[in-house]
Amino acid sequence: MARVYVSIGSNIEREANIRAAVQTLRDRFGPLTLSSVYENQPIGFEGENFYNLVTALDTDESPEAVTAILHGIEQRLGRKRESSRFCSRTIDLDLLLYGDLVRHVAELRVPRPEITEYACVLRPLAELAPGLTHPETGLNYAEMWGRFNNHTQPLTRVMMSLQD
Repeated sequence: MARVYVSIGSNIEREANIRAAVQTLRDRFGPLTLSSVYENQPIGFEGENFYNLVTALDTDESPEAVTAILHGIEQRLGRKRESSRFCSRTIDLDLLLYGDLVRHVAELRVPRPEITEYACVLRPLAELAPGLTHPETGLNYAEMWGRFNNHTQPLTRVMMSLQD
């Protein structure tokens, strides 16, 4: 069984879409471990602020199957895939880590490059798995967060309960 980490984000009807995504992931994969929810400004475009978090789950599904399941959930929750990745969205579900797998092909990029690029991905991941080591950098996520320049991408913790 693989330990998998998935980022969850929304800037359209944020609370409702985050809750729906978490419940759908629970229904499909079972128990989840959830980070706190963080609010941040969109990066690369003008729009409403995002809510973001990371979840950990265990699965026997392949990384390709997990990605397909995530895309199916996005579609059911009204995600429209635009030509630009920098746009508003009802829900965004990205496979960040699949165990210690390193694979960068068109259909599958793990670990996701966003881990090292965006505070809204790294901060919740460091909260969930501070001692886990990034399979490419060799640093754990707490160390990576400690070195991250988060002044350019401020985050605000949101009080939002996502428990069963």
